[in-house]
Amino acid sequence: MEFKFSEKEEKLRGDIRKFAKEELPPDWIGLGLTEESRDEDWEYAMSIAKKLSQRGWLTMAWPKEYGGRGASPWEQLVYNEEVGYWGIPGTMMGASGVAWVGPSLILFGSEEQKRKYLPIIASGEPDGVWCTGYSEPDAGSDFANIQCRAVKKGGKYVINGQKIWTSCAHRAKWCWLAARTKFNIDKKHHGISLFIVDMKSPGITVNPLMNYAGHHIFNEVFFDDVRVPASNLVGEEGRGWYHLMQALVHERGGTAPMGVGSLRRLLDELVQYVKETQHEGKPLSQNPIIRQKLADRAIELETLRMFACETTWKMSQGVIVVYEPSRDKAFGSQALERLAITGTEILGAYSQVDPDSRWAKIKGSIQHIYLLFPGASIAGGTDDIERNIIGQFRLGLPRSY
Repeated sequence: MEFKFSEKEEKLRGDIRKFAKEELPPDWIGLGLTEESRDEDWEYAMSIAKKLSQRGWLTMAWPKEYGGRGASPWEQLVYNEEVGYWGIPGTMMGASGVAWVGPSLILFGSEEQKRKYLPIIASGEPDGVWCTGYSEPDAGSDFANIQCRAVKKGGKYVINGQKIWTSCAHRAKWCWLAARTKFNIDKKHHGISLFIVDMKSPGITVNPLMNYAGHHIFNEVFFDDVRVPASNLVGEEGRGWYHLMQALVHERGGTAPMGVGSLRRLLDELVQYVKETQHEGKPLSQNPIIRQKLADRAIELETLRMFACETTWKMSQGVIVVYEPSRDKAFGSQALERLAITGTEILGAYSQVDPDSRWAKIKGSIQHIYLLFPGASIAGGTDDIERNIIGQFRLGLPRSY
């Protein structure tokens, strides 16, 4: 079988590469999930997001009536690969809005919600930035255990509770919130609903949570009698679990913290490093152990790319993918971990140098992904949860109770 993109898709690839060359610094290596930490990085990312929007790339796969360009799944795949490889900032705008809030609203939002929120996201403006309120201190993988409550009173819902690990909450204008609206029921997942919450609403408190690398990405968010209009309920009350499962397909399907394009760029940088760095009078690239390790990583990334292509092909045929995004996400997390470990082995002590130091190699990117990979295997669903989904929906294994 010959894997080949069409002329239209290759033109898009060329256009994105030209954009990266014109808009980014010559030695730029984008480090995933850092742009929302520092004010100057965030401002730069948002300026790039606006330019992506003007070219119709930011939400290219959305229908034209909602600010997209109706691009095919293959064009979206090319876009994801290229923006990841070149580290183009602003492509996610905090991730939630572009990656899964918008696609989910298209599927089960009201017409009023679509008209109001989708064009804002597609514009690349700060008002289109979202965070996602899913996880709680006692509800991560056991998501149905969420305790954040939304009680309807008149024409409003009153929300009380806490969310944790909420990426971009300190930058977001809106929150895509899961809360419990039904209580004392036999099956906990039946009583969950989805809401659109204005992050400037009275009663919301956002506290920072620093990650391993010292970046402010995560937050804990407290809701104290926050009043939300009933019109901000998304879909049906009590059926948020089913809407969420569809949203998670978008989150896991190609929007992991570091996609195959980003990992391929780091592998290429490592290959260039071993070609240029000598040990005992010989380039590291001549060391058979290093060659084998890099070859193994290259095989894994090519496998990950083939998984992405298969998922994309099925979507292009109208197939509803179920286990494939979980497979891609779990394998991608493991590929990230192994690449990070290989990179630290090759760089040695240099992998511990702060990215801002003049002694940093490959702009500190290896240290960054080494500190990132434990969280990447948890974000969007732990690898074990993803394997359970694969076992149930692909292998037909029975569920355990």
